[in-house]
This record gives sequence, structure tokens and C-alpha cells, in this order.
Amino acid sequence: MSYDTHTSDSSRLPIDLGRRGFSALLTVTVALVAGTIVLGVATRTTGSGLACDANWPVCDGGFLNLLPQGRPSFWEWFHRLVAMFAGFAIVASALVGYFDEAVDRRITGLVVAGALLTPIQVLLGRETVLTYEYEILNLHFWTAIVIFVCFVLALVIALRHRLSGRHLVAALVVAALTVPAQVILSPLFISQNTPTTLTIQMVLLLTLVGAVVLATVVGRAVLERRFPRVAIGAGVGLTAVTLFLSRESVMTVSSALDLLYVLAAGALIVALLAGAWASRAELRGGQSGASRSS
Repeated sequence: MSYDTHTSDSSRLPIDLGRRGFSALLTVTVALVAGTIVLGVATRTTGSGLACDANWPVCDGGFLNLLPQGRPSFWEWFHRLVAMFAGFAIVASALVGYFDEAVDRRITGLVVAGALLTPIQVLLGRETVLTYEYEILNLHFWTAIVIFVCFVLALVIALRHRLSGRHLVAALVVAALTVPAQVILSPLFISQNTPTTLTIQMVLLLTLVGAVVLATVVGRAVLERRFPRVAIGAGVGLTAVTLFLSRESVMTVSSALDLLYVLAAGALIVALLAGAWASRAELRGGQSGASRSS
């Protein structure tokens, strides 16, 4: 189901956002979730994760400790503030997706799944402050990534009618360009990571994930040949592997892990560029054939 086949009467909400309004809500949600993840990395790497005196959900200053007392605790407090607004946006998206019958049911499933994961993520965030254990930190990170993927995928499906083969090729090229930049910022080339380098690396990782999700959805719709589809599929798998190894290379010290990371990243670049080249060739061939037939 989609907004193309339903009228506004299909909404069981007091406010009918329509296609554009719902797409805008999903865009805001994706931005807030991404911002929360990036701020989480900045908070952890600056050593601000425990700056609120291990208090949660309050901090260490102001009335009832609701405000930060200094610069380190400000980063943790601001991270929580953005996370709170992200939570509101997630819940709003899930409510619209569930109650508005005009929304594609795939989108509904994705936003509801993201909403169901959110309270788990909140509890994990609480435990990162109270216990700060490696396993909890990892679970907190990966849950955030899954929520991000859910909403990026929902957004791309919602915008599918506006996306073409040109966007597919551009997404694959952008994704490929982020990979070497990530490797350069990894411990393999930087002996001592800084909060700035780790934050930039996270921005690049989220860009990679978003671009690959877009390419996958659009590719399934516009591509017919086997090779570009296989290349993009390989890119999806290698993106997951690269993301995992990138995280582990930062959290642990292992030359073998660093080597695996570089090999996976190299294979990912090849898969993404091959997918971009093959997709462009197929799309150009289709346009040439259409021009000759007309």
C-alpha cells in the first residue's frame, strides 16, 4: 500500500501528514538518530561518558541536577538531549506508520521495529553510564545502528518514487569514496586516535550505510541484469563486515584484525565501483535502446 492508492480518509490520526509530511518526519528522524550516534561517539572518545557523576537520566548541575556543570558533562547532557528528541521523532514516525493506512506496510514494519528497539536502547544507554562495560557499549552501539538502518530504509522506500538510476550510481560512488577515508582514519594509519578522527570516521560509516541502503532499494527496482545486482548484494554484505571490523579495530588492538579490515574494505571498494559501473552501463544501454525504438 502507498499514498498513491489511498486518500487522506485512510488516516486514523487527527492530523493527516500526507506523503510529503511523513517523508519529512522520517528525514528528521534519520537526522536525529544519526546525530545521536555521532554525539555518542564524541562523548565516549572525549571521556565525557561518565562526566555527569554517573547520574542517569539527570546530570551534575542546576536544579535537581537537570543541567550540566561543566564542559565534559555538557557533551553527555547534549547527547542525551538529542537522543530524547530522536526518541520523540521515532515514536511519532511509528504512530503515523501504524495508524495511517496509506503508508506502505513495509515502512510500517520498519518504523515500528525501530520504535520497539528504542526502549531497549534507552536501557542500554543507562547501563553505559552506570556500569560502562565493554559488552554493554557494544550492544548500545549495534542497537543504534539497527535503528538507524530501519529508518533509513523506511525513508528510502518512502522516497522511492523520486529516486532514479542516476541516484543509484551516485550512491554507489559516494559509498565507495567513504571507504578509503575510513581506512585512513583507522588505527592502522593513526597510532593515536583523537575524538575528532573517530567522530569523522563515524560520520563516514553512517554515510556508507545510508548510501548502500539507497543503492540496494533503487537497484532492486531499476536493474534487470544479474551482474550489477550481485555486485550491489556483495556490497551490502561487505559493508556489514567492514562496519564490524572497523568497530573492533578501534575497540581492540590486533594486527590480524587490522589486516582483515583492510582486505574487507578493499573488497568493498571493488564491489561498489563494479556495481556503479555495471549499473551505469545497463541504464545507458536501456536509454539508447529506448531512443532507437522511438
